[in-house]
Amino acid sequence: MFRRKPLAAGLLALAALTGGNAFAAKDVVIALHIPAETLDPYSTNTTLTTAVTKSFYEGLFEFDKDLKIRPALAESYEVSPDGIVYTFKLRQGVKFHDGTDFNAEAVKFVLDRVTNPENKLPRANQFRPISKVDVVDAHTVRITLKEPFSPFLNALAHGSAAMISPTALKKWGNKDIAFHPVGTGPFEFVEWKQTDFVKVKKFDGYWKKGYPKVDSITWKPVPENGTRMAMLQTGEAHFVSSVPAETATALKNNPKLNLTAADSIIVRYISMNTMQKPFDDIRVRQAVNYAINRDALVKVAFGGFATPTDAIVPHGIKFSHKTGPWAYDVKKARELLKEAGYPNGFEATMWGAYNDSTTQKALQFIQQQLQQVGIKLTVQALEIGQRVEWVQSAPDPATARVRMYYAGWSSSTGDADWALRPLLASESFPPKLNNTAYYKNDVVDSSISKALKSTDDKELASLYKTAQEQIWKDAPWAPLVVQQNVYAQSKNLTGIFMQPDGNINSTEISLSE
Repeated sequence: MFRRKPLAAGLLALAALTGGNAFAAKDVVIALHIPAETLDPYSTNTTLTTAVTKSFYEGLFEFDKDLKIRPALAESYEVSPDGIVYTFKLRQGVKFHDGTDFNAEAVKFVLDRVTNPENKLPRANQFRPISKVDVVDAHTVRITLKEPFSPFLNALAHGSAAMISPTALKKWGNKDIAFHPVGTGPFEFVEWKQTDFVKVKKFDGYWKKGYPKVDSITWKPVPENGTRMAMLQTGEAHFVSSVPAETATALKNNPKLNLTAADSIIVRYISMNTMQKPFDDIRVRQAVNYAINRDALVKVAFGGFATPTDAIVPHGIKFSHKTGPWAYDVKKARELLKEAGYPNGFEATMWGAYNDSTTQKALQFIQQQLQQVGIKLTVQALEIGQRVEWVQSAPDPATARVRMYYAGWSSSTGDADWALRPLLASESFPPKLNNTAYYKNDVVDSSISKALKSTDDKELASLYKTAQEQIWKDAPWAPLVVQQNVYAQSKNLTGIFMQPDGNINSTEISLSE
């Protein structure tokens, strides 16, 4: 379960960090509901961790507030007619924070690292289509793919596709670079105390003239909703993510604050381990789906800032296909359990991927719902270390401990592939990716694989529709809701926003007096 931190303790800790004042005029404090798990963007699948790393790292491309791709360290590109060879012209005059030149050699060094299977980086699957990277000249790099890969630019625009100083990588190595990040971004790394804060400061040599506009950012993990909101209202923080419904009205009515509720592509779901009893029986998985009142879940856990999902791929993503929703039918759930040989239900454990207050509410609500049909759940919200060890690092499906897993996902590359393949393709069992249902279906695997090689929208729509309909039928998940991004900030803070995938863009952040 999460730890409760008194507001006073948070104030003292921050005062110690900043020398006694809450913060100087140009120091921004951002309070997140979960902590960063690593500062190596190639070693995380957590969106808010990537939000932190984006303050000091950049890639060849980036997403705008609507997840449209725009150039960053690459100024332009050309692609061969067969979709195999990409040639990128790089921005000139860019330096890493340690003084190393950003050039084609740096791009090759970074991409060779992630595509080297010996390094076993968690984001390697995103770059698997790369066959080789060649330096054409100092400011031109050519990437050759093994085969056409339709979302390749999306993969390069994702925050994980960061350019890391080759000098720093050689010095610190694959493991310790997570504690000594060196990028080209507007801020440079200062300090990371894993449970308390990540501190970054203004990089005076940033290539984008006039930026950054603040002296520093402190990213603070504050899982407790009440404490996080109090920090904003008292001025201890300038920006908070994941605003709970119970405080949204108060924040909205505060004349010193701005509250935003925006549509997202973040889906909340329960995966069920299809390789283990009782969830190897489709009737049990269907019963779980029928037993949950999603409309009530929206009200109880999300305060109305969500909608019941009727698709595996959220509707904000191209090629999403409406397949549901699941009806709330307790009688049907009991009938299915009886047919499956569980007339009195069964006992099971459900883990939550996060330990924030909203997750706690969702876990408790689902526990109560399933109790109605005889499914007696023990629920536990995991700390980051537990999640990594118990779920993400499980080496073998046969011995994996996960049974029911409440989690969330956003296709942060903005395409249907990343909404499906990491979660529901059989190649994506942990520790490789996040198929925590250990779900395998040949139709789904084939559809996803074929879609990667296609650039024809009609064919892609058909392939992704087939995959989504099969997944919905097999019910490896109980899809729950698509939540809104609800965040709040001081009115004198501008240039920061949450993207539909839940990421935070702080590149142009500005704080007025």
